[in-house]
Amino acid sequence: MEDVRKALLNEKKNGFDIVSKEDAIAAESFCDGYKTFLDRAKTEREAADAAVSILTAAGFTPYKRGMKLEPGAKVFSVNRGRAVAAAVIGSEPVEAGANITAAHIDAPRIDLKPVPLYEDSEMAFFKTHYYGGIKKYQWVTIPLELHGVMFKADGERVDVCVGADEDDPVFVITDLLPHLAREQTQKPAATIFTGESLNVLAGGSPYADDGSDRYKLAVMSLLNEQYGVTEKDFLTSELSFVPGGRARDVGFDRCFVGAYGQDDRVCSYGALIALAQSAQIPQHTSICILADKEEIGSEGVSGMQSAWYDTFMQDICSGAGAEYRIFCENSRCLSADVGAAYDPNFPEAYDKRNSPAVNGGVQLMKYTGSAGKAAASDAGAELVSKIRTVFERDGVLWQVGELGKVDYGGGGTVAKYLANRNIDTVDIGVPVLSMHSPFEVTAKLDVYMMYRAAKSFYTL
Repeated sequence: MEDVRKALLNEKKNGFDIVSKEDAIAAESFCDGYKTFLDRAKTEREAADAAVSILTAAGFTPYKRGMKLEPGAKVFSVNRGRAVAAAVIGSEPVEAGANITAAHIDAPRIDLKPVPLYEDSEMAFFKTHYYGGIKKYQWVTIPLELHGVMFKADGERVDVCVGADEDDPVFVITDLLPHLAREQTQKPAATIFTGESLNVLAGGSPYADDGSDRYKLAVMSLLNEQYGVTEKDFLTSELSFVPGGRARDVGFDRCFVGAYGQDDRVCSYGALIALAQSAQIPQHTSICILADKEEIGSEGVSGMQSAWYDTFMQDICSGAGAEYRIFCENSRCLSADVGAAYDPNFPEAYDKRNSPAVNGGVQLMKYTGSAGKAAASDAGAELVSKIRTVFERDGVLWQVGELGKVDYGGGGTVAKYLANRNIDTVDIGVPVLSMHSPFEVTAKLDVYMMYRAAKSFYTL
């Protein structure tokens, strides 16, 4: 009877009951590098810079239009400092299609408004505009770091980073004390804080004169002293507040990684490292795309809907003498974005039978979307079957899952934008606890299996 049960039923098991001791050790080692990447990549610009460093160290060179691309060529391109695409040319003609991983390197955050600095009640504050889907109350009373770029009137770029070093000051959004919060706590969670109330405390000492705006001027004076900028330079800047602190091990057994921005830098890192470590010429061309703006709909010049990605892949085809439309129809893509790990603290939100478990491996998602699969590409069973076959061939720990209960919510990925290009696409990702929060949690074994999954996929 037990043999029949084993042969016919799909019984969920914890990954540690399946993987070898060597894999468990490898996962621990892999996540050391992953945590370093997270600490370095707190914005999409920083993530793109980190990716370029990894690719360059692995022998990739910047793509230049008109380059002739022979099998084994390793090239990359950067989209306006905010997104990256890289390729390894395979032994088969490029027209035979590519194995593409597409992830995103932006994450929810608190952006500064164009005119952000003001003073009130003898304190200086920054006005902000949040980016992506957040629970606003989670971003209050936590240490915040300021990251980004400013451009002066003459076009000089200034990189800004305050709060990342141990001796740096940090910033905070204040909250009302519980003694006076009776009315506040009666409100629904979504309305306790409004977008306009997420004002960041920037300073509290006055400039040494008797004029107006002394507290605002004191902050501006410090910024001018350190960076040589004026208030008008905020108009030509990209500045963001992100959670302070570094990536940490979580739990007595250090089984988990806790950090900001794991959605979706966890999938980005695994896909990127798998490509960078390509030691042999793959049969089919391998491409890794790290896109921007997914958290706000993949819009804009650096989002996955941008023609820049078509241009990069068209250039690859041109350099290899391939026709782009044929290349697309023969290609396959893993849309690599995180999944919602089953959390027993909130069982009402999940269909446990169809939710990914931490330490269950990488999650394969046939569809995402919401309600009746709205905004999902819904991969064909043929592609899912191919992925299953190669994962089981290579010992990749994997599971299936959905994004919570039907009609409970939902979400999307970049999958449909690749599928719209006539590229067979399926979603895959690492299960995450506390997704979109300032401190997301992943299991190290699942993080490692994302890398293993991408490495296996590149061999299709």
